[in-house]
This record gives sequence, C-alpha cells and structure tokens, in this order.
Amino acid sequence: MNQMLKQFLLAALLVYISGCTQIKTTETEKPNILLIVVDDQGYADFEPFKNHRPEISTPNMNRLAETGMIFTQAYTSAPVCSPSRAGLNTGKFQFRWDAKASWNPGLPDETKTIAEYLKEAGYTTARIGKADFGTNYHKFDVREHPLNHGYDYFLGFSAHAHDYWLLSDEMAKRTPDPNGHSAHLGPLMENKGYKSYEDGYITNIFTDEAIQYLKTEKGEPFFLTLSYNSVHHVIHEVPQKYLNKFDVAPIHNYEPDSMETFGNRKPGSYSAYYEKYTRLGAINDEDMRKFYLANLNCLDDNIGRVLDALKEEGLNENTLIVFVSDNGGSPLTAANNSPLTAGKYSLWEGGIRVPMAISWPGKIQAGTVQNEYVSALDILPTLVEAAGVEISDSIMDGTSLLQPDQNRLLVWRWMDSWAVRKGEFKLTNMYYEHGKGRVSNQIIPPIHDDNSLKLFNVNNDPGERINLAESMPEKLKELQNEYENWLIENSGKY
Repeated sequence: MNQMLKQFLLAALLVYISGCTQIKTTETEKPNILLIVVDDQGYADFEPFKNHRPEISTPNMNRLAETGMIFTQAYTSAPVCSPSRAGLNTGKFQFRWDAKASWNPGLPDETKTIAEYLKEAGYTTARIGKADFGTNYHKFDVREHPLNHGYDYFLGFSAHAHDYWLLSDEMAKRTPDPNGHSAHLGPLMENKGYKSYEDGYITNIFTDEAIQYLKTEKGEPFFLTLSYNSVHHVIHEVPQKYLNKFDVAPIHNYEPDSMETFGNRKPGSYSAYYEKYTRLGAINDEDMRKFYLANLNCLDDNIGRVLDALKEEGLNENTLIVFVSDNGGSPLTAANNSPLTAGKYSLWEGGIRVPMAISWPGKIQAGTVQNEYVSALDILPTLVEAAGVEISDSIMDGTSLLQPDQNRLLVWRWMDSWAVRKGEFKLTNMYYEHGKGRVSNQIIPPIHDDNSLKLFNVNNDPGERINLAESMPEKLKELQNEYENWLIENSGKY
C-alpha cells in the first residue's frame, strides 16, 4: 500500500471516528427537564381529553398533547395536595412513612427526591411556586424547604394556598394572621429569605421568574419545577381581562381594616376573608364556575408563555416536559371531573384521576394517547431514567410512564378511607364526599353512600355507578387480600 493511500485511509478513519463520537454525544445528551404541577384542575377541564367540557379552552395545554403523550388514566397517590406532592417527589406511596395517611406526611430524610437524583447527575435545579408537603410551613431549616431536598434555587411559598394579589411585606405587617396553612399572604420565600412584590399577580410572577431562569446561562442541563397554585382557591382572584372574558363581576380584595367577621374568624383576619370566599354562599354556583374558567384561562396563557420562551431560547427540542395536576378538581371551586364521581378530598375516581401529559421531542411520538393506567409516582423514575441515572433506592413504587404495567398494584390510604386498583378493577371502602352542603353542582355525587366494600370495573365504568361486590365476591376478596398484604409487607418501610 503506497504512502498516499495510507494517508487517505487514515484521514477517512479519523473522520468516521469523529462522526461516531459526535453522534454518540448527541444521543446521550441529557435533556433539560421541566415539571409543571398545577393545583386542583378538573379531569373534564383539560381540553386534550376527548370528553372535555365544551366550555373549556386550554390551547397551550393542547400543545403538550400535540407534541407528546396524554394519559387518560393517570392517578395521584392522594386526593389532596400535601400527601400527593410528597408521593410525586419521592416516587413512593407517602403513607409508607405517614401511618395516619394524613394531610401532613412531610419528607423523610431517608428518601431521595427527584431534585436530589438530578442534582447528583449534574443538573442545575430550581423550584418556582408552591412547596407543600403538609408540615413545617413558612420555615427554612427543615427538610421540606426546597433548598434542603435538592434544589439550588427556590422562589415561592410553603402552604396549601397563597393569595394571588397580596404579595407585599407591607400587607403582611398589616394583617393579624398572614401565615395560615391555607389562608396565607405576603412576600414570597426566596431561597433563605423573602422577596416582596408591591404589584403583580402570582401566576404571572411565577411565569416571569421561570422565564428568567430559562434565559440564564447555566452550562449544565436544568431541572425546573414550576408549581402553580392555580386553580386553587381563592379562585375568584383573577386579572380583570379574564373576568371580562367570562362575564363575571370582580370581588374586592382582602383589606384588614374593613374585613368583617365570618363564622368563628375574627374581624380583620385574612382567614375570615379566605373562609368566606372558599365556599358557595358568598359566591353562587354559576359565578364560581365562571371564576374557575377565568383562573384556568389565565393559567393556560401562562403555560403558553413558558413554552414560547423555551422555543425562543432554542431549548424546546431538548427539553422533556411533564404536566400534571396534584389531585382531582375541587368540589369547592366548581371544577368539573365528569364522567368521574366526586372530586378532591375523596378516593372516588374524581379525587385521584387527573390530567397528565409528557412531551419529549424525538423520544415520544407526538399526538399519542395512553389509555393504560399510570401514577404520578412514575414521574420520578421516568425523569431519572431520562437523565441516565440509576435509582439507588431499593424501594420504589413508581415505574416508567412509558412502559405501563397493566397488572400493577396501586394502593391508596386517605384518613379512614382506602382503595386498591389492579388491572381493570378497583376496590374501595369510600362512602362520603368532603364538604357536603357546599359542593358545586359541577361535581357528580357518589351513589354508594355507606362504608361497605365496593368493587368497580373502572375501565368500563369510570363513574363508579355499578357496584360489582355481590356479583364478583372472589375478585373482591382477591383485591382486599392484595391491599391487606401490601400494608403488612410495606408499612413503615421507606
């Protein structure tokens, strides 16, 4: 072989190796990850679902469906925010460590969160919005504070809810009770301090801060949790242009000097204002639905702004997005969960089956509909796997969202209620709906109002109207045993 031919072959080999290296790098590049968590969105209030309510328009949530996959049978691990978010962030049934299956599971030191896994994998991490795990609210040196479970940056609040408008230090000083578990107002927490806003609307502010974060050069892939408190109470607080769109009159904001007493709440207290407007009475049912639609429309517009920013920054092609509601739509906000029974606060399908979508260009086929059942617990293993990280914990209840197991066991415990699903069947002792006497007529009431065991085929009967307990006693016993054995084998192990 002459020298010229040798040099040509060597050059060709170097080009080939270089090309292979580049391809390998591209294929193994870690995606940016955006986790969008919304609050109390109704199952029928998600336009990508085929049977959404006709008055619903969520064009920006639709963009996630058009570019990715929606899940028609996605479950949260609890019917209220605090335990549901604990489960989502750990990939584990939160009642593993919360024996009372309560509102306040917290985060155990021994259990790693999504942010901790991704931070160890080289991600920069940020959480903007609500951080609610049911305990240690308004505190910095606790496990539940985002900086203490894997986030590099935090801007938001730790509570069930926050006033949408009143975000200033001045208002907090004037209010006798600014730091309630739900009735909460004043400046937002920023890292280990506070950030006061004299003007602005909290949904817009969270979006502004998220976009600013996306525009910041990080040098590493990012994990951003954008956790809106919309569409939670106080649902009537919405910018005027959205109230105009849905033809509903505004309600005055809280003012401590003029707030009268309400129930057993003291005059001037923010809790009196919050309690007054988080129930039917002060707001009629028709207007409550309009406020909800206005709030949801504002939320959808803000999600659109974030998606636009990703595209403008050239990040959209390598960003994995997960969108999920933290629990079913609330019976107190006029959310609609049809065809599902009941809503938030219950283990009926309306309390735990939620809107969910995932988008990952080039990895997930656009426009896909997944009808097999999955869980919000699956978000952690899905994101961690996408980042190329192995789960180090020997106990993990979540699995991949992209490989649903249709024989898996899902269990729920909530106060005195429990439920279990395996395959197409669900067994529950659920018999009541929280908030009787003030439930919006948007909610489909349960028809089985006793504490007997009830068995449903939720594939065929998502509204849980046909109780199969008497006709299928063997299936009932099978699922009851599955649930009881799970408790024996797993309680206290986390």
